[in-house]
Amino acid sequence: MEFQWREMFWYQFGAAIDVLQDAIVNCPDNLWRIRVWDDPNPALPKEYSEFWNVAYHTLFWLDYYLSETPETFAPPAPFTMSEANADAVMPDQIYTKEQLLTYLDYCRNKTRTRIQTTPDPMVPQRMRPNWIEMSEAELWLYTMRHVMEHAAQLELILGQNIGYGGKWVSRTKS
Repeated sequence: MEFQWREMFWYQFGAAIDVLQDAIVNCPDNLWRIRVWDDPNPALPKEYSEFWNVAYHTLFWLDYYLSETPETFAPPAPFTMSEANADAVMPDQIYTKEQLLTYLDYCRNKTRTRIQTTPDPMVPQRMRPNWIEMSEAELWLYTMRHVMEHAAQLELILGQNIGYGGKWVSRTKS
């Protein structure tokens, strides 16, 4: 039964990652820097809400929350910890579609491995200061919802600008 539970969980989490990948792949170059929303905080740079940065933000936190501990987390190069630093909201560079798709593959593999190998996903943990404790399984659900929220935002932008409605993914094929 344990194996089946993990496989079902992976099928749905992987599907959320597939939807994000679909949005990134189908974003034309002329929309890579389009703003996904108008942020009411004038202190934030306009790039904060651009398509590429919303995709990066989603991948960064997917990577972070699927890490064993916050202390051991480090994103792969060329990505930095800027996303986790409240004083440095923007990365040092605008990431390309190819860079984000490589990061997405890295996160997909990390997610699947984590789901398959975590000894006890019901152990409570605290991934961020001042957060409630939650089990790793609950954190996986939280993270899956975060991936879907931003994937839907990005697909909405594609629909509004190029008529691309995305595709429904019942379960991941990978």
